[in-house]
Amino acid sequence: MAVVGVDFGTLHSKIGVARHRGIDIIANEVSNRATPSLVAFGPKQRSIGESAKTQETSNFKNTIGGLNRLIGRTFDDPQVQNVEKNFTHAALVDLNGTIGVEVNYLGERQQFSFTQLVGAYLGKLRDITANELKTGVTDIVIAVPGYYTEIQRRAILDAAAIANLNVLRIINDTTATALGYGITKSDLPDPENPRHIAFVDVGHSTFSVAIVAFAKGQLTIKSTAYNHNLGGRDIDYVLLKHFAEEFKTKYKIDVLANPKAVFRLAVGCEKLKKVLSANAEGPLNIESIMNDVDASSKMSRDQLEALIPSLLDAIDGPIKQALAESGLTVDQIDSVELVGGSSRIPAVRTRISQAFNNKPLSVTLNQDEAVARGATFACAMLSPVFRVRDFHIHDINHYPVQVQWQAVPTDPDEDTEILLFPQGNAIPSTKILSFYRRQAFHVDAAYKDPSGLPGGIKPVIGGFDVTDVPPDPKGDSTIVKVKARLNLHGIVSFENTYVEEIEEREVEPAPMDVDQQQNATATSSGAAEGEAAPPVPPKKKKIVKKKEVPFFTTTSSLDKKTLEQLRERESEMHAADKLVQDTEDRKNALEEYIYDTRGKLDDRYAAFVTADEKSKLLQELSAAEDWLYTEEGEESTKSVYVSRLDALKTLGDPITFRYRETEDRQKSVAALRETLNNYMNQATSNDEKYAHIDGKDKESIVERVAVIQKWLDDMSVRQAERRKDVDPVLTSEQVTKKRDEIIFFATPILTKPKPKMPTGTTGTDSGTGTPRRDGTPQPPPPQKNEQEGGKDASMDVD
Repeated sequence: MAVVGVDFGTLHSKIGVARHRGIDIIANEVSNRATPSLVAFGPKQRSIGESAKTQETSNFKNTIGGLNRLIGRTFDDPQVQNVEKNFTHAALVDLNGTIGVEVNYLGERQQFSFTQLVGAYLGKLRDITANELKTGVTDIVIAVPGYYTEIQRRAILDAAAIANLNVLRIINDTTATALGYGITKSDLPDPENPRHIAFVDVGHSTFSVAIVAFAKGQLTIKSTAYNHNLGGRDIDYVLLKHFAEEFKTKYKIDVLANPKAVFRLAVGCEKLKKVLSANAEGPLNIESIMNDVDASSKMSRDQLEALIPSLLDAIDGPIKQALAESGLTVDQIDSVELVGGSSRIPAVRTRISQAFNNKPLSVTLNQDEAVARGATFACAMLSPVFRVRDFHIHDINHYPVQVQWQAVPTDPDEDTEILLFPQGNAIPSTKILSFYRRQAFHVDAAYKDPSGLPGGIKPVIGGFDVTDVPPDPKGDSTIVKVKARLNLHGIVSFENTYVEEIEEREVEPAPMDVDQQQNATATSSGAAEGEAAPPVPPKKKKIVKKKEVPFFTTTSSLDKKTLEQLRERESEMHAADKLVQDTEDRKNALEEYIYDTRGKLDDRYAAFVTADEKSKLLQELSAAEDWLYTEEGEESTKSVYVSRLDALKTLGDPITFRYRETEDRQKSVAALRETLNNYMNQATSNDEKYAHIDGKDKESIVERVAVIQKWLDDMSVRQAERRKDVDPVLTSEQVTKKRDEIIFFATPILTKPKPKMPTGTTGTDSGTGTPRRDGTPQPPPPQKNEQEGGKDASMDVD
């Protein structure tokens, strides 16, 4: 079972795996530890991750990023229309009440929801992990932004199901960071005096703060706060608008009117921001930004900071909110830990330090990989494969949840809502709701404060309907109890509905002991003569039985039928992508073989090919090359490329074999001669360690060595007389077999153990080696009892 944690980021995602030596962040197919969070569509296949990034410039309208920003959102969400559109180049559409994209795929316009896109992306991460671990991957933990709502979290679960992944836990990114920090600490204090750490994560699109209390074996999230629209990409966008205005005057071009120019400028601004994080000044150069204009400019760090005062001012809000909700003062914060790539910006670091009264900032964690490591630790804790030190996570929910219902007509003054899980409620948590009802009823769950949700996400969580309320035996209202749970994912669910029935059962009296029997006898003897002892009345016990009440729930999750259809479609597209990629690989292999073999025929293969072979092979290579660049060769199938490559190898492999045999044969012959010499020396040696071996056995080794030596000399002479462009008579495989033959023959003889000496015949004590003066063996010394002490005695010490 693989243990995998994923940091699902806006710009990149990281994959952590647990191994016996610790947590590793694995690399993808191009050896990068961060995989771009991109999905692209083309005329033949999809491109995901690195391959999508490679063709993003030329296919930006069909390349979709911001996956974790848009999943679970709606098209009319104000944040989508006013913010996310600035960072998305694909056409956004309304798809069955949720947001989707319309792209060119397989030569036609097709629409995909962001749940499908995230499912495809998670499938790519699954394949990267499976390729690294050489095993299948099913169970994972996914780290998501802590501000995610119920709708977004359920959409992540649906996306994972589309990718055939089982999510053991959706963990908040700040919680994952805290776990990765605390689980490795061996010096944590007692719970009475915890250590308080503030984690500030400045990512590509989100600014988050968490105040965490650490003690031995546990962490407790005290508070969390977020700014959903404050990150590195917002600084990039400020730079983009600045340079667009500059180029309008300098080059007379309107960058913002050209989507491709906007994309190119955005890439350049991101690079400039990184340069200014480490240098006082940096250049901006963009070739052919539009209208064949090569744009260039430069900027200093001071100029950048002068452009983003509003962004820097927004840093204080989440920090003050987190401190206020934690009930702590700045002086009670023991350390401030920075994570996230954008925390490297000097102006951002300065403003964070000022918000904490100029406390020094720590970067003891890997700023880019801390979340992935924490998610992997969380997966290891839930996995039966790994043993992880006991470490308890006390997480909290970010938004208060309430339930609402309609009042009963007979009781119009009934309360119709209750706060079910307040902000800061522990995760996981279970509560029981009691309803006095005579007939079917409906209950809705929603977030209490919609204004605190990101953008225009709807506050509705879901609900449940009790369709058949059983009548009360006494004619009163039935008490229907509902079990509500805030689970590990941070999702509210209604698990079951039931009524309690109380039964009274007679309980057999317990068997009496001797004293009780004597007391009973004495009591009987006090009765009138001839009267029987009064019977002991049976005891009654009340037993509470739970009777399930039928109900059904409504959530934002996809129904099973739709989910299965999307899973099947994803499997089909994944298989099609693999076939296209395999076909492209075979085509490239054919092309590579043509050029590689042609170049070597006049170089390293020249001495190993006859004129006829060379002429025929060159003719076939030219024919294959001509076919490859025809319309048929460009659009052929995998099997055709394989068959053409095999046909060429039929002619080329004998030549390649002769060339390789020259070098391999020399190494094999040298190894065989060395082995023969070693065994000959050992068989004819007067060394004491071979003295016990029978002479006939040694002679057999000498004879076998001589036979193989003669064979090798004869074959070497024959091979030396043979031309290089003819198949060899002596191959490295033959030589290796002869070497194995002598090893298997001689080794058992030369490693035969010496016979043991009979005991009691040499006049030497077997225990001490000291003979008596009369030559008789001295008895061994008595063994000490461990309980009597001595050097070898063992003792348990408390």
